[in-house]
Amino acid sequence: MKYKNADTVLPEVLLREIQKYIQGTTIYIPNTDGVRKKWGENSGSRELLIRRNREIRAKFSAGQSIDQLADTFCLSHDSIKRIVYTKKR
Repeated sequence: MKYKNADTVLPEVLLREIQKYIQGTTIYIPNTDGVRKKWGENSGSRELLIRRNREIRAKFSAGQSIDQLADTFCLSHDSIKRIVYTKKR
């Protein structure tokens, strides 16, 4: 969440109206419905995990064992199984 000064982003008329209700404090204004981003979209973590999982699937298809992949990617045996046996991206 980013902090912005209201007098730099809001029209003066709207700012004066808001000041009738609240002054000198931080206020959170939520996103409109349907605008919320999914986990990891801002930081890039989501894309990083997608690429890692694709690499795991490719190496598994090329013949690496689940145990080898678990050691290589520092994941549990069950996590590797879930990745290679799920058909996602």
